[in-house]
Amino acid sequence: MDPQHTAAPAAEFDPDAFLVVPPRTFEDLRVGEVFRAPSRTLTDAHAAAFQTVSADNHPVHYDAEWARRHGHSAPVVHGLQVLAFTAPGATLFPHFIGEVFLSFLELSCTFLAEVHSGDTLYPALTVTGLEPRGENGVVVTAATIHNQRGELVLSGQHKYLLRRGAGATGG
Repeated sequence: MDPQHTAAPAAEFDPDAFLVVPPRTFEDLRVGEVFRAPSRTLTDAHAAAFQTVSADNHPVHYDAEWARRHGHSAPVVHGLQVLAFTAPGATLFPHFIGEVFLSFLELSCTFLAEVHSGDTLYPALTVTGLEPRGENGVVVTAATIHNQRGELVLSGQHKYLLRRGAGATGG
């Protein structure tokens, strides 16, 4: 066997050093930074799975005829399912702040346009505020989702509580 392709002994591997991105502190973040999630095209299977999990059985979400009779071009994807695409874990953001993250404080959103099966969504979190609070700090992000036509379908805000200071990452 080629020695270059032999696995290193387990004693040399440090799982704490196995990071996706270099860790950052509250002070390292900057207003205007954008953390994108991969685009995703929604399918009927996604909607059906969410309907099962949420127990939201309103016909606007699954009955094409009901939806048309009530002014929709097709069944509408659940709003909470669309909102879920703004989850910070869908982006690299929690990898950057994993060591200093304390809690997800709040979120709000406005649904601006319908989302249907076949739509492709482009979620992003943009840092809009950094509010020091003693030993901690609040990161405020704008949460947005655009569709494949460039339309903003969701606009919202998230707030996260992070530990402050260089000692927060253990360094």
